[in-house]
Amino acid sequence: MHPFHNFVSYNKNGSLIMDRGEGAYLRDIDGKEYFDAVGGMWCTNIGLGRQEMADAIAEQVVKLAYANPFTDMSNEPAARLAAKLAELAPGDLNHVLFTTGGSTANDTAFRMIQMYQAARGKKSKKHFLVRRDAYHGTTHLTTSLSGKAGEKSPEFTFIEDIIHHLTSPNFYRAPGDMNEAAFCNYLIDEMEQKILELGADNIAAFFAEPILGSGGVIVPPEGYNRRTWELCQQYDIIYVADEVVTGFGRLGHWFVSKDMFDVQPDIITCAKGLTSAYLPLGAIILSDRMYEVLCNDEHRWFTGGFTYSGHPVCCVAALKNIEIMEREKLFENVRTVGPYFEQQLRTLKDLPIVGDVRGRLFMACVVNVMDKKTKEFFPYEVNIGKRVSNNCESLGVIVRPYVDLNIMSPPLTMTRADVDYVVPRLRQAIEMTVAELREEGYLPA
Repeated sequence: MHPFHNFVSYNKNGSLIMDRGEGAYLRDIDGKEYFDAVGGMWCTNIGLGRQEMADAIAEQVVKLAYANPFTDMSNEPAARLAAKLAELAPGDLNHVLFTTGGSTANDTAFRMIQMYQAARGKKSKKHFLVRRDAYHGTTHLTTSLSGKAGEKSPEFTFIEDIIHHLTSPNFYRAPGDMNEAAFCNYLIDEMEQKILELGADNIAAFFAEPILGSGGVIVPPEGYNRRTWELCQQYDIIYVADEVVTGFGRLGHWFVSKDMFDVQPDIITCAKGLTSAYLPLGAIILSDRMYEVLCNDEHRWFTGGFTYSGHPVCCVAALKNIEIMEREKLFENVRTVGPYFEQQLRTLKDLPIVGDVRGRLFMACVVNVMDKKTKEFFPYEVNIGKRVSNNCESLGVIVRPYVDLNIMSPPLTMTRADVDYVVPRLRQAIEMTVAELREEGYLPA
């Protein structure tokens, strides 16, 4: 079984088995090569197959493969990495708790916030604000936080009494004929009304991806991120920036909350690009302000963490990954090639089913619709995103399907030549899909 396993489809079609990877390219067990425009799962930031990563990992395995991370024990790579993350994070985000990935980072941040609010005598602050289309993980808690309707399996139960979902900041789906500024005002007014409805003394935190990732690469309206942060400041609500996707170079910065959106979070959660997926690792980066409150009782213990928190081999991989990013100036490449990637993807908007192309730099999404004027989606059974991705695979490019969307998050090493390889093949795949849909009667001949 696989994550997000579709039982019937898997039993019928099996899975695509990869055998090798180098840079941005993958090769399956039959020898077919693909450009991985998804970057694994938003995570192979420095590319695959780097010998110096393998050497650093192997050396640490021999030197110290594991050390107990609990209470008052640690290891040298974890200590060095925590110091490095504190250096890279904005403002007073100087305290690091390691987890095993993004889901566990957000899950842990939720619990840390509960402890913080209780420690400052605000025990009524138990409610959390999030957005529709948001993705924060796959634990029971973080699936409850997430706002992707398609992932709320009817067989599962979710936390619903203390988690409240606000309107997605997706301008393409804004109600009526609002312009972007009006839509932003609408979203901010809604958030403030929800705060007033619940009572600010009852709201613990707001979780927000700076750009919503797997919910469809949704770039919020201009000024939205800053204004939501200002509401949190005004009403004494913790602001959590989920930078699991946007961190470590995907948008040309270590973290984008401050550098791109002028937001100083109370907590940043990260994973994915932290190790470029060479080994699993996540982290929450906590502010001095919050940490000092947690220190006000000598009997307080944070009873959370994982056997593999701060795993020395994973931390060495992260340190080497950061070194490579700095040495090779990969963020400069993102800021140089990214605008060209955006420009070339926008040329797809002349295709009959491409309703929108959105994103920033090395985060991109193509929105497929049945009617470009009304923005009507295809019927669910058409499985349009998967059709496009299947046709892309046949042409040697991997893009990620999500219902009506095709998402891309390539390695930070992507060049202009790579863009000129990917975009024409994506165009051809969409044209192939259009031909299929016309033949099946979903589109006029």
